[in-house]
Amino acid sequence: MTDAKRVVEAFPVAAVQTVLDALHDPVRLEMVRRLANAGTAVRCGQLYDTINKSTATHHLKTLRQAGLTEKIVEDGQTYARLRTEEVDRELPGLLDAVVGAANRAEPKR
Repeated sequence: MTDAKRVVEAFPVAAVQTVLDALHDPVRLEMVRRLANAGTAVRCGQLYDTINKSTATHHLKTLRQAGLTEKIVEDGQTYARLRTEEVDRELPGLLDAVVGAANRAEPKR
């Protein structure tokens, strides 16, 4: 992914209760887990399997508004990026703990 023609939408990291509310939903937690494990921006369609696009859009918006992710649009493709550094600065250790627990709970495939 290049920086050319890149549009980014992000919000400040929200209060801890708002962030935890966003992570409480299993679909959103799985999206964050996949983003964390990828370590880079991921096409939004790769973040969900069992829900429709409009529901996924709602979940991604909730994560953005909590300040957990940012939306990147480049050449007609939409990506999400986990804002690891920003979240760690505001809520140290939270993402590591949550993603670590989610990875341990994920059944081996």
